[in-house]
Amino acid sequence: MNKLIVGLVIFFGVHSISMLALGWRNRVAERLGTRAWQGIYSLIALIGFYFLVAGYGAARSSAAVLYTTPPAFRYLAALLMLPVFTLALASVFAGRIRARIGHPLLLAAMLWAAAHLLTNGSVADVLLFGAFLAWAIPVRLSLARRPARPPIALPASQVNDTIAVVGGLALYAVFMLWLHAWWLGVPPL
Repeated sequence: MNKLIVGLVIFFGVHSISMLALGWRNRVAERLGTRAWQGIYSLIALIGFYFLVAGYGAARSSAAVLYTTPPAFRYLAALLMLPVFTLALASVFAGRIRARIGHPLLLAAMLWAAAHLLTNGSVADVLLFGAFLAWAIPVRLSLARRPARPPIALPASQVNDTIAVVGGLALYAVFMLWLHAWWLGVPPL
């Protein structure tokens, strides 16, 4: 469980810098250079992600159960997950979806976390998915107060919406039918 907590602190700590210390972030990025800042940021985020995944994997089988939900909640979770992959792809393939939603990856993270909290009630699950949800909401709200940085995405195109929707639905189907059970050992339905 400690490894999971360390991973959450590192991962969300680095991902919260712009929300909590934008001036400091900008000064350091300017002093180091954008590429160096992005490299250090990415390395720290990857280290946090490693601890988060390894810690969750180790903790989930032995974590105490806080709550259980009715089996029908799996279908509600599957419904919440339906737009998640499309939103994630729309964050890279800029088009009308990205323009309308603003930050589709954050919305995808919120839906993913909420869906998993509906069906997973162990301490490890609540820590992992609850942390993602608890982090994504204030970040989304804080974006209205911060100056926008250029997005890391492909050039905007109407074709990108088609790519995001078709690719997102295909990824959803692959995860629901095969990949979720293969990677995590748990069939979603």
